Amino acid sequence: MRLHVEGLTYSYGEKDAVDQVSLQVERGEFVGLIGPNGSGKSTVLKNIYRGLTPDRGSIKLDGENLLTMPYKKSALKMAVVGQENEVPFDFLVEEIVAMGRSPHKKLFDIDNVHDKEIVHHALEHMGMAHMAKRSYLNLSGGEKQRVLIARAIAQESDFLILDEPTNHLDISYQMQIFDFIKRLNVTVLSAIHDLNLAALYCDRLYVLKNGKIVLQGTPEEVLTAEHIYEVYGVKSSVSIHPVTGKLAITYLPEALQNIA
Repeated sequence: MRLHVEGLTYSYGEKDAVDQVSLQVERGEFVGLIGPNGSGKSTVLKNIYRGLTPDRGSIKLDGENLLTMPYKKSALKMAVVGQENEVPFDFLVEEIVAMGRSPHKKLFDIDNVHDKEIVHHALEHMGMAHMAKRSYLNLSGGEKQRVLIARAIAQESDFLILDEPTNHLDISYQMQIFDFIKRLNVTVLSAIHDLNLAALYCDRLYVLKNGKIVLQGTPEEVLTAEHIYEVYGVKSSVSIHPVTGKLAITYLPEALQNIA
C-alpha cells in the first residue's frame, strides 16, 4: 500500500474542519478528492503533506509514519503543488523549478548538467521553456501555476499531491497538464474542482462534505445524478461520452430542473 490515512481529524479552533477521514491510495493510482467549497479537501491535503499537523489520526506512506519521517526523505517520495502560488522573494522561473532538485542534493551542492536538463525538460512539458529567464513575480496566476507544476516534476518524486492544480488555467492547459500527469505513471492524490475532469482522469474518488468522507468508489459509482444532487444540491444529467467512454456530466439550469 502506498498511502494510508486513518481517522484524520483537524480543527480550526473548536470546530472540526476534517473529522475522522480515512482514505488510501495504491501505487500507480490517480485518486481524486472532490466535494463542495469548504468541505475540507485542502485541509486534508495540507495534513498529508505536513503543512498542518493532525489533531488525531495516522498517515503512513509506504508503510512508514509520514508525520515523523525526515522532511528530506518525504520530499524524495512526495511532491506537492498547492493552491497558493506566491513566493516571498523574486526568482527567475528556472530558479523556481530548480528548487525541485533540492531533495536530491547536499547542503552546498550546485546544480550540475543533469539537474539543468531536468529543469529544462520540466519547463518544456509545461510550455514554459521560453519564459525560463522571466521574473516569477511578473507572471500571471496561470503561468505561476504551470511553473510550480514544473517544479514538482523536476523533483522526480513518484507520488504527487495536487490541490486543484488547474484552478487558474484555461481549458487547453487543464487538459494538457492532466494528460501529462497521467503519462508520468506516478501515484497521484488530487483535489479536483471540475467533476468532468475527475471523471475523465481519476481511477477512484473520495467525496468530502462538511469535513467527512460521504462517498467513495470509481467515478461511475460516485458520480451519479442522485449523488451529485445530494452533495452539491445541483441537478444534472450523467451519460457515457461516445468518444472517451467516460462519464460526461451536464448541469441543469433551474428552469429545466423540474423537467428532469
